[in-house]
Amino acid sequence: MRRLLIASLLALAFAASADTTSTGHSYSPPEAFTPSSTNNVLKFTAPEGDATVTVVDLASAKDAADAVAQAWQLVQPDFKRTLRLATPRPSRNGWVDQQAFDYETSPNEKLVLQAIARRASTGDGKAWVVLLLQAAEGTLEKRSAPIGKFFSSLRPMGYERESFAGRTAKPLTPERVEQLKAFISEGMRQLDVPGVGLSFIDGNRLVWAGGLGVRELGKPTPVDADTLFMAASNTKAMTTALLARAVDAGKLRWDQPAADAYPGFKLADPDVTKSVLIKHLVCACTGMPRQDLDWLFADGRAPARTTFDQLAVMKPTSKFGEVFQYSNLMVGAGGFIAAASLKPGKEVGAAYDEAMQELLFGPLGMKNTTFDYARVMRGNHAMPHGDAFDGSTRRASMDLNYTIIPARPAGAVWTSARDFSQWVLMELAKGRGPDGQPVISEANWAERYRPQIMVGEDASYGMGLFIDRQYGITIASHGGDMLGFHSNMIWLPEYGVGVTILTNADAGVLLRGPLQRKLLEVIFDGRPEADERLKVAIANRKAEADKQRQLLTLPIPADALKALAASYRSPELGALRVQRQGGKMRFVFPHWNSEVALRKNEDGTQSYMTIDPGISGIEFVRDDKAAKPTLILRDAQHEYRFVAAR
Repeated sequence: MRRLLIASLLALAFAASADTTSTGHSYSPPEAFTPSSTNNVLKFTAPEGDATVTVVDLASAKDAADAVAQAWQLVQPDFKRTLRLATPRPSRNGWVDQQAFDYETSPNEKLVLQAIARRASTGDGKAWVVLLLQAAEGTLEKRSAPIGKFFSSLRPMGYERESFAGRTAKPLTPERVEQLKAFISEGMRQLDVPGVGLSFIDGNRLVWAGGLGVRELGKPTPVDADTLFMAASNTKAMTTALLARAVDAGKLRWDQPAADAYPGFKLADPDVTKSVLIKHLVCACTGMPRQDLDWLFADGRAPARTTFDQLAVMKPTSKFGEVFQYSNLMVGAGGFIAAASLKPGKEVGAAYDEAMQELLFGPLGMKNTTFDYARVMRGNHAMPHGDAFDGSTRRASMDLNYTIIPARPAGAVWTSARDFSQWVLMELAKGRGPDGQPVISEANWAERYRPQIMVGEDASYGMGLFIDRQYGITIASHGGDMLGFHSNMIWLPEYGVGVTILTNADAGVLLRGPLQRKLLEVIFDGRPEADERLKVAIANRKAEADKQRQLLTLPIPADALKALAASYRSPELGALRVQRQGGKMRFVFPHWNSEVALRKNEDGTQSYMTIDPGISGIEFVRDDKAAKPTLILRDAQHEYRFVAAR
């Protein structure tokens, strides 16, 4: 899981004078970072002091590897880390020959090391720009938005940004729809994604909704326009619409303290609790971290009030309003508070389900959209898939996907291509439903789009919505990710254009960004980049999976088996039982389980990694220095210790 921290930061930069490098490349510095410079080396240091981005401008290098070697020699001559993997990045924003170099670190270091080299498409071809990222995982997670903004803003001298401002969008004719479908079909084939639900909107009307592939691998039943998929965090935008309904009804105010609206809302820090207004529950701007392991290990059958119980012991890891930090539990609380205000006296989970159906899904004609998993499983639905240890695509268990139910306003909705399109049509109609009547007022529809926190260059997060203006036009979107399900909804408010995609495999996550880019290329004659982006992403995914398998040992050696106790317990996450059967070992938790493999780390420690489809990559580090057998599980900013139960 720690490898995912850098997945969205793979772009490069150099800096020297005010917002330009010594060779004239432009950039925007990362907010709150402290700069220092020596000759052609400039370093930005995070406020925490344990994360730096160091940028080196080189006059000449043979290739990317030589450029990176020169950069380390200048910055840290004794750097002797093991190279884990070198992978290409697509040409973009005037940069070519981009290569990313990831280095091995041991989990106890809690460290990310990466170098990226690239050169400008103009000039003599000898000059290179190298960025060296050295960051504590926790700080990297907190500061990913300013670092990402810095990376994406670095552009070669004289490069003109692509802009679609003022352009007339080409209509999504049947031929253009087929072009987009063919793009997704080819991506599905290369990624081995069993099924996809798609819809396309043009001129504020649905022009096509349907499916590609099958609902479940090995079975012939096709995906159609009404096949239900988990849409995961796309639920957040829907939850903010319910909050808007509550504001419209005079039950809540955006600037109302959340604890006043719902006395059961509290955080571990009383001062932060007082600062949180209704709008802050869904702004990702309060400093509250993800801390997703707390609910991923919890009981999906638990009542909704457990969301508030979990929040009551959570503390912020950054200052209020300082940086973008995504919090599923905060959004969960927001949805339940809205529901409680609209349907007082009801259990908040039931109130939420009822309010969403009556006030949003029903009026929008989203006939099949639901939070009722049992109903879903009885009908037309897709099943999740993930990567098996051998690299093949396999059916994944649904068990872990039930854990979001107690916090379902953040990510438990099931929807179809046809229904999903109705949501986007409402957004394009400024809050109006198919009959032209307001579902939410235009004023509160617009409030959800108001920037709350920066997430990147020309990009911000509103209330459960990402708003991006990098191409001179507005692109609104949100995505969703749960085990074996990845989705996105995208719309261009100024053009009445939109697209939705629902996928039933973890590899499907790679289709989302390229689909958005392909849409822009089709309707605006954008620079042809989508095909290369997808091609490179597919190749890099395979390279990463191959490398991961090389680093794991299966079956687990006898000494590593003997080092484990029969059972463990974490005060926060609960019980862990070690099951040995048929030469395999599984870690069994109360609500899900996975086979594990062994990894030997650079510092001599050993880890046990989950390898079941969809659950792979969760790492438990054996602490051989502890008084009792102990396994350590970490997210970027938190640590959980499972200690032998007896």
